[in-house]
Order: sequence, then C-alpha cells, then structure tokens
Amino acid sequence: MSRPHVVHGRHYGTGKRKNAVARVFLKEGGGTVTINDRSFEDYFPRDVLRMIIEQPLVTLEKHGQFDIEVNVHGGGVAAQAEAVRHGISRALLSWNPEVRGSLKREGYLTRDARKKERKKPGQPGARKKFQYSKR
Repeated sequence: MSRPHVVHGRHYGTGKRKNAVARVFLKEGGGTVTINDRSFEDYFPRDVLRMIIEQPLVTLEKHGQFDIEVNVHGGGVAAQAEAVRHGISRALLSWNPEVRGSLKREGYLTRDARKKERKKPGQPGARKKFQYSKR
C-alpha cells in the first residue's frame, strides 16, 4: 500500500486506471482544480466525468476545501477521470489516514485492474478466432 507522501507542503497521490496515470497534489485551500495546467471545466467538459472526480471529496464532505493540481496522461477521458479520482483518494489518505474507512467502503482506494487484453498469435484479436470453414 502507498505510504503518505508530502511534497513541498502538498499531499500527493498516484491514481491509475487502464493506461491512464494521474499524479495528484492536494493542499487545503479554496477549491480550485487544475488539470494539466487547464481549468477543471475546460479539461473535463462532461458533468458525469466531473462528478466522478469529485466523489471522494463529496463522500468526506470536504468539497471545495482543497486546491487540487493534477497531471494526467494516457488512456481516454473516462479512464483519466477515474485515475484522477483514485489519485485524489490516495492524496486524501496522505492528508488524514483516519478517512481510510469511508474511502475504502466506497471503493475509491481499490485500483481497477481491468486492462485491454493483448492480441494472441494465430487469432485476429485477443479472443476472436479466424472464421472456420468446414469445406
């Protein structure tokens, strides 16, 4: 399990989902969220993705009490949103280890290990077989 990280007075957490990796820096403040040096609403225009990211803060009733700075790369937008959520959860754990129970109960600390399966030789894809012809 990740140990608490504090980098230059900011709490740090790494989140992953599929091929997306998010590095999250958290400090107490006014609630600004910056993702890859862009605003939260600019980077994630869909409400559902923003809701996914804010879930750990809403669970702890700390919404708007932290300034969050995120570097995220890889994967698609949905996987990036879930990676950011995972990173925020880990950073909150670094901020206060006592919140572990409520975050774990909601499943925010568990790394979703599902990834794309590799293509196998002798097949057109990971599971699909070439068309069989009896004659």
